[in-house]
Parts: sequence; C-alpha cells; structure tokens
Amino acid sequence: MSPNSQIHCPEMPPRESLTTAPRPRNRTLADAMKRVGMVERSGRGVDKIYRGMLRFGRPEPDYRRTDVYSVVLQLATVDADEAFLKLVIEQESKRGQELPIDSLIALAALRELKRLSTEKLATHFQREAAQAKRTLEALVEMGLVQAHGNARGRSYTLTAGVYQLDGEKAAYTRQVGFSALQHEQLVLSYVRQHGRIARADVADLCRLSPDQSAKLLKKLKEQGLLQQHGERRWATYTFISMRLYGFL
Repeated sequence: MSPNSQIHCPEMPPRESLTTAPRPRNRTLADAMKRVGMVERSGRGVDKIYRGMLRFGRPEPDYRRTDVYSVVLQLATVDADEAFLKLVIEQESKRGQELPIDSLIALAALRELKRLSTEKLATHFQREAAQAKRTLEALVEMGLVQAHGNARGRSYTLTAGVYQLDGEKAAYTRQVGFSALQHEQLVLSYVRQHGRIARADVADLCRLSPDQSAKLLKKLKEQGLLQQHGERRWATYTFISMRLYGFL
C-alpha cells in the first residue's frame, strides 16, 4: 500500500479554512444542496479531515502541494496510534464533548516538535497568540501538557503521563530538561573548558530562552562565581579567579 493518499480537488479550501469563514462561489447552489441533504454545511470538510487524522494520532493533512489552480490534499496512511486515541477518548468522555480541533492540533504539534511557545503554536495553526495560549493552558488544566517558565519565557511540553502512555519515558526527561542546579553546573563547566561564555552560549547549552539565560548568568554573577565583561547581549562572563574555584 502506498504510504500516502492524495486527493486533487480544485477550489477546495486548504488549511486556512480552519480560521477563515467559508464563502461559496455560488451561494444559491450551496443553500439548495444543504436543503436537499446533499451536504451538511459549508466549511465542515476541512475540520472533519483534520479531526479524523489527528484524533487517531496520525500526521496532519498535508496541503503543501496546493497551488493557485487546485488544492492537493495528501493524507498519510500510517497506522493509528491506539494509545493516543485512547487518551483522546478518555478526555472526551470526561468533558462530555469532543476535544476542540485547536487542542488536537496543539497535541499533534507537541508530539512532533516536543516543545512549543505560544508564538510558535500560533504560527503553526494560524491563530492569534492569545488563542494559542488559551489552548495550551486549557491542555495544562486537563493534565495533558506541562508548562515551563513564566511570562515571555514560558514554553510547553507533553506531560510525563502522555509520554509514558506512548512508551517514551526517556523522551519526557529530555524535554523537561535539567534542574536549575544542573544548569549552573553546565555553565561553569563550559567556562572551565572554553574560558568564557555569552548569553547565546547559555541559551544553546541549556536550551533556555534569552531572558532565562540572562537570569542564570546574573545569578552566577551575584554568587561571586562569574564576572561580567561588556554590556547587554554582547557581554561575556569569565571566572573571577580560576584558582579560587579549583579550576587550575
């Protein structure tokens, strides 16, 4: 069997239909088809396709081959993820209704990308950042997503329970990352090996946001472990005394 199925359909709305109100080219014909029961209502097809794929743990529908003349829909025919489907069914049973399509898209994005900010999710599913944040925080309340950090540096991962359900316990530990103490030790070890460190180095080393990296360096500076050279984002940090801390 081919790993993918393709549907070519001119004038079919692509992914933007999830956020754009449907506008039939012939409203009279569309209304007539609804009255005779040939269609439910305009704009429902894309939602159903997304829900049908994501609910079973499959990849999102792929519209990347769409052009100005036609919409090309590619559906992955991989096996359903039974553990994820069970999780969705349990949540829907608790709520007494289907999970919102935004929630399914967010969960799928987190399964693929592992960690997301509200801005990245907003771009991913074409919503305002405020809507993306509401979606993620709702998933936090459901116990499906875990938030890390505060304010601008806040990011989200799947919870340990979701990773365990998928049999990926180690993946959760990798995504949650190191404790604050481990971050400090990583930075000090880096300075020991390379002589100095900048905020960008800390962000890359510890997988922290620029603000979180700056706070970590400030903390080490206030503890008397590092001294600052330069200002703002161009600043670098070295040990106050290599001998004092036993690094020579």
